[in-house]
Amino acid sequence: MRHQQTMFTSIPIFRALTILKCSNHHHTTTSASMAATPATTVCSAASPSIQDHVTVRAATISLQEWQAWGTDSPMPTQVAQIVEEMVDLERQSDAQMKFGGLGGKLKGDFKTQEDKKHRAKYKALDDSEQKLHFFSARQIACRLLGSRGYLCQKCWLPQEDCMCSRVVTSNLWHRIRFWLYMHPKDFLRQNNTGKLLWQVFGINAAKLCLFGIAEHEEIMWNAFSHSGRNNVWCLYPNKNTPTKSVEDSFTGCTSNNLLSEPHQTDEGEMFNFILIDGTWSNSAAMFRRLKERADLIWGDDLPCISLSTGASAMHKLRPQPSWDRTCTAGAAVGLLDELHLVSQFNSLGLDKQAEAVENSVDVLLASLTGRRLRMGRSVTRRQRHHDDFC
Repeated sequence: MRHQQTMFTSIPIFRALTILKCSNHHHTTTSASMAATPATTVCSAASPSIQDHVTVRAATISLQEWQAWGTDSPMPTQVAQIVEEMVDLERQSDAQMKFGGLGGKLKGDFKTQEDKKHRAKYKALDDSEQKLHFFSARQIACRLLGSRGYLCQKCWLPQEDCMCSRVVTSNLWHRIRFWLYMHPKDFLRQNNTGKLLWQVFGINAAKLCLFGIAEHEEIMWNAFSHSGRNNVWCLYPNKNTPTKSVEDSFTGCTSNNLLSEPHQTDEGEMFNFILIDGTWSNSAAMFRRLKERADLIWGDDLPCISLSTGASAMHKLRPQPSWDRTCTAGAAVGLLDELHLVSQFNSLGLDKQAEAVENSVDVLLASLTGRRLRMGRSVTRRQRHHDDFC
């Protein structure tokens, strides 16, 4: 991976967005037809640094629109419900729905009204599981509405900075499946690197599972139950958790089907690798949830793998708590490289597959660097020191 000299401050995730209220004509449109209507975006030159985008959009998120963000899962029921509730609230109020600033959060008078409503609903929920589901669904609903017509649905960058044409795809060895267990606050984040895995390998080889979304978590755990505990590993460098190296985990692998054709591979023979995709502070809760579910299903700990991977180029893009930590894509690169060194796997081209992901990280870094330079923003960040707190 080439070395970059630029370093970053926090990168805004979304743009300032103003959603126009629907006319009375739109009020009478059926949900089905609105779901099929694409959003249209008009750019304003009001600001030289951050363009405002005025979006006339459908009142619901269609299945096609949802899956275009990088998944083949059904539209989560609670996410769809919250989207509709927010649109209804906008119609009933005098305020327009606006997103902007760091994190692409709701802004203005609509934020005040929506905050009051969603906090009351959250407080009325009975238990922590319901609260988590609501929190996650609302985060995702806001990101879907705030990114519509602005971000490219494949690379999650502003459309004028789309990097898709520069990403070279590759075929991941058919026995490996990555599960991107992503925190809602990392969903549609421009500098997220987990998205690179399905950009390079496709959504069947790299599955998105959103933390706290019941439908996603059930799909993932159903796959794990079918494969069995011995074919599931979590990449998580927690010093308080027993881990094995890649070599220790796979040196004794004696499967006769490593060179089998994809159509001959049963789902139960898949090697499932969980990549926790969130900030290091959020990852502790995510890992704890995985452990609790593993204990419930198998009555045993979730197998964990530690990597010898060092810092990746993404340290220059977003701060890490320590230099022995790496980004999500960097963890996938490290795993594939270390698997390639195990004798049973060295004829599978895993090193080339790792290189394809590494190259996509370079493309993302260059795209975000170019955007900041074009907008006249600093591409350096003050060096900060963090405790190894994960």
